[in-house]
Amino acid sequence: MATRFTLRQLEYLVAVGEAGSIARASARIHVSPPSISTAIAQLEAEFGLQLFIRRHSHGLALTPGGRRFFLAARQLLAEAEGLHALAGDISEQVRGPLGLGCLLTVAETVLPDLRRGFEAAWPGVRISQHIDNQQRLIDLMLCGEIDAALTYDMDIPPEIGFDPVATLAPYAVLPAGHRLAERRTVRLEDLATAKLVLLDLPFSRDYFLGLFSACGLAPRIAERAGDMAMMRAMVANGFGYSLANVPPRSALSPDGKPLAHVALEGRHRPLALGLARPVSGRQSRALAAFAAHCHATLPHSLSGAALT
Repeated sequence: MATRFTLRQLEYLVAVGEAGSIARASARIHVSPPSISTAIAQLEAEFGLQLFIRRHSHGLALTPGGRRFFLAARQLLAEAEGLHALAGDISEQVRGPLGLGCLLTVAETVLPDLRRGFEAAWPGVRISQHIDNQQRLIDLMLCGEIDAALTYDMDIPPEIGFDPVATLAPYAVLPAGHRLAERRTVRLEDLATAKLVLLDLPFSRDYFLGLFSACGLAPRIAERAGDMAMMRAMVANGFGYSLANVPPRSALSPDGKPLAHVALEGRHRPLALGLARPVSGRQSRALAAFAAHCHATLPHSLSGAALT
């Protein structure tokens, strides 16, 4: 007798296998826990396998056989998704899944608006987004978890191609009442002895510290922040100044206090923001359309966020 199961059931299985519990999987994929439980029970009955064991107060764990089944199910779902891209190529339509990563320092500024415009133009494309640091995005691309990533031209390995879209110059982030806040430009020499709130992320920290070392300076690092929002809030509350590249959308910190953004004087290496993607493999129509959308919209969007 033919095996009867659905891709939807496999999706629920994979969601639970990745989340480690039905409750977390339910929140992630927006499906009720009873529906997920039923799907897993049906799969276990159909294939005669116990896929999960319940660990006391630790959710669900895949059995050894369940682990093999989970990996095969995830691969099957990926191949099924590939049929959308194939259908798009055959019909010359832009459709199907697109796994997109974005560097966390730029995500809140550029990604929501970029996605909204793209999905309005190409409603047949389904984007799954991943926000992370540079190294993690590279790892996700190399293992095939995402198709491309919006990121900087920092330590891009040879297996990854980089398509620059916009150039972002460094600037100083200062409390509104700082003695240098009213200047049009500020020199790194004027900042080096003041307290620095360093944006402490892989590659980013090396870039900002490299600006000082290129000028023969050593900054006075007083605090470290793991994301842009925290860095801006710490500066606004008087913990020091900072450096950034992403043009600000607001002169206010996340907690509503005023900030000043002042361009750096002199020749300092800018960062290129662009689309990174593996050099091997075939580019889908959805990815090609997204790259074109980035080139058409990002430079204008970022130039509109002037320093204040």
